[in-house]
Amino acid sequence: MNQNFSLNIKGKLVSLEKPLIMGILNITPDSFSDGGNFNHVDTALAHAEKMIEEGADILDLGAQSSNPNSSQISAKEEISRFKNIISTLKRNFPDTLLSVDTFYSETTKFAHQEGIDIINDISTGQFDSEMLNSVAETGLPYILMHINPSYQQMHEKIHYYNIVSSINLFFAEKTQQLNQLGIHDVILDPGFGFGKTIEDQYTMIEQCEFFNLHQLPLLIGISRKSFIYKPLGKSPLDIVEETQKLHLEVLKKGAKILRVHDVAATKATLSLLPS
Repeated sequence: MNQNFSLNIKGKLVSLEKPLIMGILNITPDSFSDGGNFNHVDTALAHAEKMIEEGADILDLGAQSSNPNSSQISAKEEISRFKNIISTLKRNFPDTLLSVDTFYSETTKFAHQEGIDIINDISTGQFDSEMLNSVAETGLPYILMHINPSYQQMHEKIHYYNIVSSINLFFAEKTQQLNQLGIHDVILDPGFGFGKTIEDQYTMIEQCEFFNLHQLPLLIGISRKSFIYKPLGKSPLDIVEETQKLHLEVLKKGAKILRVHDVAATKATLSLLPS
């Protein structure tokens, strides 16, 4: 399934004809698998360089952990964690796209000034009433993720009669809202790991091609997710092989961006696709 999507990033068209790799750069002290490793400029810069060398097309920078054991921090604290990391990365790697993982309008404005290219908002504007207006003001591409309606509820398991249909309805409603605000470069993220059962998430992978009904590029983020490692009795760091098998499956069903920790392994998986 090869749809020729492109993103308008600051007036430049970025083709998604070939799937892109988004490398995760957690600038947090409490991320579940790499917290505290890259929350200084020098360590962030070194890890960014490593991921770019391994094949990352986009770096996704997050200063707030969204794992179930984390506490919400303020926009002010989030911005202080970023410090000058965004501008430093942009200066050192001008050809690499940078995404900011935030649900705060204030952080969005800050990141835009620092040179960010994409807004990755897990909340779809539900955690900050000014978020979507701020995104619209940037004119940047926006990643829309399916999630429960509040930070406190985002990991609560909900019973879905049909998980894929429910997510598609959410996407339809939210993309209409975004379009009305002037946000048209939208990337869809089904929200693996957020309020879904293990069974739901494997159904999402099996029926991944049905998320393409919206004619928008699809991002899949399953790296180090518990629905893979918990049933296997493994740690988040020990499921690279299993994750790559699932990556290959969603790529064949139309996924255009993979959000990952293990860039080199994902690059090898992309090489298995027909050219």
